[in-house]
Amino acid sequence: MPAGVCGCCGPLRPRYKRLVDNIFPEDPKDGLVKADMEKLTFYAVSAPEKLDRIGAYLAERLSRDVVRHRYGYVVIAMEALDQLLMACHSQSIKPFVESFLHMVAKLLESREPDLQVLGTNSFVKFANIEEDTPSYHRRYDFFVSQFSAMCHSTHEDPETQTRIRVAGIKGLQGVVRKTVNDELQAIIWEPQHMDKLIPSLLFNMQDSDETEGPSGEENPASLAESCFRELLGRAAYGNMNNAVRPVLVHLDNHRLWDTNEFSVSCFRIIMYSIQAQHSHHVIQQVLGHLDTHSKNTPRVRAGIVQVLLETVAIAAKGSVGPTVLEVFNTLLKHLRVSVDGELADGRRVSNCSVSSSRARDRESVSSLRARDRDSVSSSRARDSDERIVQNAIIQTIGFFGGNLPDYQRAEVMMFIMGKIPVYGTPCHSLDTVKIGHQGTKRIQAMLLNSLIMVTSGFKSKTMCAALPAAFLEPLCSVSLMEDSELRLLVLEILHNIIDRHDNRAKLRGIRIIPNVAALKIKREKISKQDVTFMKKHGQQLYRHIYLGCKEEDNGQKNFELLFTALALVTIELANEDVIIDLIRLSLALQDMALTNEENLPMFIRCGIMALVAAYLNFLSQMIASPGLCQHVSKVIELRNLEAPYLLPEHVFREKCPLPTVLQADDRAVFFGVCDVTEALCGSAYSVERLPIPYVPQVTDEDRLSRRKSFVDTISLQLDILSNSLPDKSHLAEEITFETLKKAIDTTGLEEQERERRRQVMEKFQKAPFEEIAAHCESKNNMLHDRLAQIFELTIRPPPSPSGPASITSGPAHYQSVPVYEMKFPDLCVY
Repeated sequence: MPAGVCGCCGPLRPRYKRLVDNIFPEDPKDGLVKADMEKLTFYAVSAPEKLDRIGAYLAERLSRDVVRHRYGYVVIAMEALDQLLMACHSQSIKPFVESFLHMVAKLLESREPDLQVLGTNSFVKFANIEEDTPSYHRRYDFFVSQFSAMCHSTHEDPETQTRIRVAGIKGLQGVVRKTVNDELQAIIWEPQHMDKLIPSLLFNMQDSDETEGPSGEENPASLAESCFRELLGRAAYGNMNNAVRPVLVHLDNHRLWDTNEFSVSCFRIIMYSIQAQHSHHVIQQVLGHLDTHSKNTPRVRAGIVQVLLETVAIAAKGSVGPTVLEVFNTLLKHLRVSVDGELADGRRVSNCSVSSSRARDRESVSSLRARDRDSVSSSRARDSDERIVQNAIIQTIGFFGGNLPDYQRAEVMMFIMGKIPVYGTPCHSLDTVKIGHQGTKRIQAMLLNSLIMVTSGFKSKTMCAALPAAFLEPLCSVSLMEDSELRLLVLEILHNIIDRHDNRAKLRGIRIIPNVAALKIKREKISKQDVTFMKKHGQQLYRHIYLGCKEEDNGQKNFELLFTALALVTIELANEDVIIDLIRLSLALQDMALTNEENLPMFIRCGIMALVAAYLNFLSQMIASPGLCQHVSKVIELRNLEAPYLLPEHVFREKCPLPTVLQADDRAVFFGVCDVTEALCGSAYSVERLPIPYVPQVTDEDRLSRRKSFVDTISLQLDILSNSLPDKSHLAEEITFETLKKAIDTTGLEEQERERRRQVMEKFQKAPFEEIAAHCESKNNMLHDRLAQIFELTIRPPPSPSGPASITSGPAHYQSVPVYEMKFPDLCVY
């Protein structure tokens, strides 16, 4: 009876169920029944309102087959679902999609790799379908978690493990494609999803060697990289931070900063995948991450800086945004921290050695020596690591600055120069007294090295823009430091800025150049802006070279860079007036070496002579003056015969014999002012200023340089000025206690004032008119006399272009003052 009832009621089943049952064959190995599948598809398209019931019934059958391990029918059911999804695109497909995703979730929850791969493939096909309307309630949280877990599969079979990981990556890629274009699915960019998705991709990318497959499509590393690029390429402005932060966390958790090949390649992928206008987001996050690791090991910090180098190198070619100075500020701060840490370790080692010497009575000598060796070795290792950090920071600064446009590079140069400290002076960024003279010197050297990197390849059209007063003055102040290394760095910075035609390589080394024309030096006519620059700031450059020549710790490298500086100024900035000034400077250097008022060593004096000879030989050929070339060649020939130690080829040679004294009477081996003047007269040069000796002026740079010799010079000048002033001690009133008491005593002052007013009123009321007129006239004359005295003091004749006479013994020497530097009283200017 029951069987008869079932057989009788079978035809009464809904049509969609009969159509679904017909697609399943008796034997699952036969596959999907295609004819019945076509009938089911036609029915679903004709009656889309039945799609949700079809999907629910298929889901019911699939769940039952999964529980019964009838995997053949599971495959058939998923194939049918896929065909229905591809064929139906009506509004009624939404409930069917829910049933489909429920079935995919059932497959992913199973522990069978084949079912997980099957569900993933179906989900990927679904992700590639573009829906007409967005979904308001659909969520993919489960799929993100499940696919991420599959990406970390640790199956025993390597091939199965690779299949599961590839399926997980494809699933994540499908989630990305399905959600990033849907404005209602912006939840995918929230941290709880990004913290699962991105580390899963990075985990497979970093295991590229272990999981390499036969082809790129089945290789988890390449597939994960493709998905990672696609995800970042779809990131919007507000999602960049959530996308980059998990990358930094992953690199921290897996300790990938020390050997930073993967971290560098990872951020290179990021920078090339994102939109160019979002680059500054990545830079800001890396900078913030560097700040959080400021107390970490040096190798970790060096790895982060190296990543920052790659990041800014790519971003500098596009839009960097407002992060330029922020990048340099953070890098300079960490450079200072690295130097402080290195110096602190050195002080700690010295303190440990002192404490160990005190503890020798309590411990054995062997244990103390072993402990000292360990501490010294660890300190040296940390110092070398800190040097790695410092070099990485300098390279980053230089690479970033080198890719910036000229106007931004000039701002960066000013910014770095403002960070250079001077020992013993207040600094807004650090306490120079606390870090000591050695620490200040290290930071100065590091910042100057950074400036060298930034100025490398800098070619400004005008020197006024490249060397403004706010940059040139502190740079020249550093050039007066007593440390030879700092002076070399300053010269290299000047070379980078002045050399706009890449002539420096042709001038490398200091030597007597026989044929300057063979060097094929590139030059252009000096512009009006550069002429103005030399009128304003030429004296600073001359003074920098003059004072840099007489340093007692100068070596061959110093003289080589000084020669290059003189040659570059001649090539880039020299007109007739500048050439005369450079010749005066050269002759002044020769006189300084001859008179030896500074008590310089003989090597320095001979080095100065060699520098003057090499430069005048170069200058005479550059200006093509036959008379000057003949005079210079004659002096050089005589030096080769009689005084070879005055030429660069000999004096800078090892074990060069030096004389005990320089004979100033032997004028033939020196350059004479009269001979040079006579040689230039035939070349149409204005030589009126040539006999005037060059004397460097003392400025505020001496105070910043902390050089004892300049302090003495300033004191000497003050003494001379004070001795030359008239004695005005008789004008000063002696101040005693009684004087002060009388000054503050106001008793009777009011009475006296009343009496004085009464007398004045009485006088003007009773006195005759002639007496009142005479009194007013005398006061008027007194006022005119006082004004005449004031005008006599303030209005003086304008200074002569020959300058005021200097206070020296013998005949008066006049110092040249250009007209544009003359200071006239305000009453004479209108």
